[in-house]
Amino acid sequence: MLTEKDHSFVICAYKENPHLEKTILSLINQTKKSQLFLSTSTPNEHILKLCEKYNIKYFINQNPKNAGTDWNFAYDNAPTQLVTLAHQDDIYKPEYLEEVLNSINNNEDFIMAFTDYYEIRDGKDVYNNKLLKIKRLMNAPFKYKVLQKSKFIRRRNLSIGCSICCPAVTYNKKMAGKSIFDTVYINSCDYKTWCDLAEKNGRFIYINRPLLGHRIYAESATSKNLEENIRKKEDYEILCMYWPKFIAKIINNIYATSEKSNEL
Repeated sequence: MLTEKDHSFVICAYKENPHLEKTILSLINQTKKSQLFLSTSTPNEHILKLCEKYNIKYFINQNPKNAGTDWNFAYDNAPTQLVTLAHQDDIYKPEYLEEVLNSINNNEDFIMAFTDYYEIRDGKDVYNNKLLKIKRLMNAPFKYKVLQKSKFIRRRNLSIGCSICCPAVTYNKKMAGKSIFDTVYINSCDYKTWCDLAEKNGRFIYINRPLLGHRIYAESATSKNLEENIRKKEDYEILCMYWPKFIAKIINNIYATSEKSNEL
């Protein structure tokens, strides 16, 4: 039986983010206490002071390239079988880890478990909008144990877009393997990673509760990449893995329209 002793949070921190301390506090205040680490490729006074203040051990990536390499570094350095890569912008509900542990026990063959999420916009929590509703519908099959091991269901899900919120995911390193993150794409490295993990034997488990607050603001990496059209280009390449180009283009245009809600 896997417990909080088998889990660690690793915060992926970058430059001097004003929301980092709130993320740290949300992880410290979990109802189930696990280990907490921080990983960065941009060490600075802001990050190091917060690590000292909260007694957080940190890892420094000396060979950064992109988000995928940073995430692999953080993931590989986590000393536990279970790991959640926390993004420095986001807020975890106190019961996040407890709910994840409840969902995976008796299902230790899982590859990844992920929760629903809500958005934080201008200091307000947003639980319902078009994009959130679409993603909940896409993820619904993974609530059911009989479908969680189906590669066919996973492929069909991923063939219409990326519905899994990256910081809401807890990974089982025993099933997922080492250095799992794609290092080619700039923004869609998470999407490509889900596609790769979908081909492994094991479960994708969806917890249908919004236990992560995903912050949407102009300076976030996601908003900037959407503004520069990077995500749309990369998503199209991934969709071409599942469809002929003309169908992939149609799906990508529809999905990109819904993703516009991440732009401010």
